[in-house]
Amino acid sequence: MTQNTIRKIQSLYARLSEKEKKIADYIIENPKNIIHATISEVAENLAMADATVFRFCKRIGFNGFQDFKIALATDTVTPIQQIHEEISELDDELAITQKIFKSNIQTLENTLHIIEASAMKEAVKLLSNARQIHFFGTGGSSVIAMDGYHKFLRTGIPSFAFIDSHFQLMAASQLTEEDVAVIFSHSGANKDTINILKTVQENGAKSISITAFPKSAIAQKSDIALFTTSEETEYRSEALSSRIAQLSIVDALYVNIMVLHKDKGKHALEKMRKAISQTRI
Repeated sequence: MTQNTIRKIQSLYARLSEKEKKIADYIIENPKNIIHATISEVAENLAMADATVFRFCKRIGFNGFQDFKIALATDTVTPIQQIHEEISELDDELAITQKIFKSNIQTLENTLHIIEASAMKEAVKLLSNARQIHFFGTGGSSVIAMDGYHKFLRTGIPSFAFIDSHFQLMAASQLTEEDVAVIFSHSGANKDTINILKTVQENGAKSISITAFPKSAIAQKSDIALFTTSEETEYRSEALSSRIAQLSIVDALYVNIMVLHKDKGKHALEKMRKAISQTRI
């Protein structure tokens, strides 16, 4: 599937360094010129080293400058519809619905592209060996934490989540070295969530963060960080859009654990279904 390279850069823009943003700005403003330029010419125009431009290409998910140019050329020569189009007051209900669905699809594709296989593998390993799994998130992220709890109850591994941030902090204080905390924060800078992570680590528990900002405090301090990416529009915040990606990462972790704990998960599901069936009239 052809990748929309410019949109990909824009979706990652907030997470780039100042020098990387300078390269991104240059590419966004001069896409056709980039296609016909060498890496040395681009570097010279930006007053940077060739290696800096090369690292930027790797940073946004390409094997190198040539690989990046090919993707950019494909987009430029065969333009595809921009799926993050702004919502217009003239749009009817179906048009708005289509734009939202397309935006969600792009969020998932961009997030899938930046997920590191090694980080996902380590996260699954931690969760698989955990005595208990606790899900933490405040504000809008608390909804994602509850979704994680709802799914992981089916794995047979004792799982917990609380909406109230004070309850979350108290729960974090009771974790041990055998437990794992999964922490959700779009910005990675929420003070309550940072305090929860600090408490988790003081008790020796392992931590997995799911955030959109690699340089945030939560991403830097957690044992494993998984990242999402999304784009903000006039009627929809980046944080709201990224929840689609966060939920999908939770789904992926859950299914991985169910595959590893097949019998345990099957037993937990059977017990759940039996309990639920007994409540039906």
